[in-house]
Amino acid sequence: MNKTIITVIGKDTIGIIAKVCTYLAEHKVNILDISQTIVQDYFNMMMIVDMANLEIPYEEAVAELSVLGKGMGVQVKCQREEIFDMMHRI
Repeated sequence: MNKTIITVIGKDTIGIIAKVCTYLAEHKVNILDISQTIVQDYFNMMMIVDMANLEIPYEEAVAELSVLGKGMGVQVKCQREEIFDMMHRI
């Protein structure tokens, strides 16, 4: 398994989840867990995904998700699970 943490943050608009999930499905990325909240007008989503079947280079997917987010006015960040775990170790 090739787990990645994806975070999406920004002003809430219609279709954020749909567009991100559609991109992931089209690139054979499996969503393992997802959590989203809206506080006042601000959207926050965290996903844990498995990128083991990704058919394009990881860096290309990260760049494309960032561009997708910018088009919706949100920030999309991807971080491999092992790096995320190391950064948040006490």
